[in-house]
Amino acid sequence: MEWFGDGDYWLSRLVFQRALAAVYLVAFLTAALQFRALIGERGMLPVPGYLRRVPFRAAPSLFHLRYSDRLFALCSWTGVALSAALVAGAADRIPLAAAMACWAVLWVLYLSIVNVGQTWYAFGWESLLLEVGFLAVFLGNERTAPPVLILFLLRWVLFRVEFGAGMIKMRGDRCWRDLTCLYYHHETQPMPGPLSWFFHRLPRPLHRVEVAASHVTQLVLPVLLFTPQPIASAAAAVIVATQLWLVLSGNFAWLNWLTIALALSVVDGSPIARPPGQPGAPLWYEITVIAVTAGLLALSYRPARNLLSRRQRMNCSYDPLHLVNAYGAFGTVGRVRREVVVEGTDETRLHDGTVWREYGFRGKPTDVRRLPRQFAPYHLRLDWMMWFAALSPVYAHSWFGPFVERLLEGDRDTLRLLGHNPFPDAPPVHVRARIYRYRFTTWRELRATGQWWRRTPDGEFLRPIRLRR
Repeated sequence: MEWFGDGDYWLSRLVFQRALAAVYLVAFLTAALQFRALIGERGMLPVPGYLRRVPFRAAPSLFHLRYSDRLFALCSWTGVALSAALVAGAADRIPLAAAMACWAVLWVLYLSIVNVGQTWYAFGWESLLLEVGFLAVFLGNERTAPPVLILFLLRWVLFRVEFGAGMIKMRGDRCWRDLTCLYYHHETQPMPGPLSWFFHRLPRPLHRVEVAASHVTQLVLPVLLFTPQPIASAAAAVIVATQLWLVLSGNFAWLNWLTIALALSVVDGSPIARPPGQPGAPLWYEITVIAVTAGLLALSYRPARNLLSRRQRMNCSYDPLHLVNAYGAFGTVGRVRREVVVEGTDETRLHDGTVWREYGFRGKPTDVRRLPRQFAPYHLRLDWMMWFAALSPVYAHSWFGPFVERLLEGDRDTLRLLGHNPFPDAPPVHVRARIYRYRFTTWRELRATGQWWRRTPDGEFLRPIRLRR
């Protein structure tokens, strides 16, 4: 079938696959370094307890066969090693079927992790990585031209990511419609980056231009992805530019980088480099790709309907395999930043003069003198969930109690997730949590105090507690 492949996209495929493998590497590395404290056998939300409650059909995972922390670590580090090999181009040095098997192994391993990850893995970019990772299985390697059907499905994913985000904004917070949301967003976003303070202090007219540009990028350009070249490539290039702007202004794990990879798959690379000679695709491969495309288009009905619904849902998976999903972000923007500050004391009896010492987090604001740091694409799961906890205790009801218990026990795995442990010699006797309002300082305040943040007390999140002996 001559129409099946398009050699003009061989360079786009190469760049996309390398970028996707790099995202996989970061995702597996994040899992390997954080799982023991979060979902391990002694974690805050242990996997064994979850598997006893949830059947395989609701959350397909290899860990339904058997779970141990050692096995989870093996899966995670296997994912890291295989991802690194694919970043280096290993898939293009082996037969087509073997290359597809490599991408399939990555997908199965990460699906197994996400489907037991519970609250810690309930982010939209987990489903996005799985949906895109599944398509990568069928994208082929240098032994065949990129299949046009899979290239189309990648554009369909990118369309839903961008258009879904645009529609959720237009249906959501009024500040998106009056172009004022960026008066607040850089300050109140989940995890500011090192440049967020400076973005927040840009002139307000420029913030309004940013919002207007966002609407154009998310509501108009996605439609142009399906137009002939070079229009589609130009639209993809603008999407890449806006995603890089988001990379500079905050920490959103690998969401922006995966969106960039999707946009690069749209670009026609033939003007840059001539495609190499490629043999025709084998019949079994063509039949497989056609069948998969038909199945995914059928599954796309629900997310497509969601885009047009007045009750549009964000970051929703419609099947346990995360094959076709709904996306969106920041339908509502907070005007005030609240942070949960966790403190401990080694004093046995509490009194008005009790000295409380703060735990520091790696990414979320704690120390008012510390400039926020860049962590994305690495994902600090605990820090993100602490931001949700400050929005409402409901988001933390399942894990915050176990988190505090592990601080009182001095659990090493939990303490490794933090940026600063104020009790290095022995765990505290009591732990409490308080709410503070945080705001970025002004230029004058920064010069006078050296503080990037100002904070004021705003109530109690958790009264002082101690371990029961």
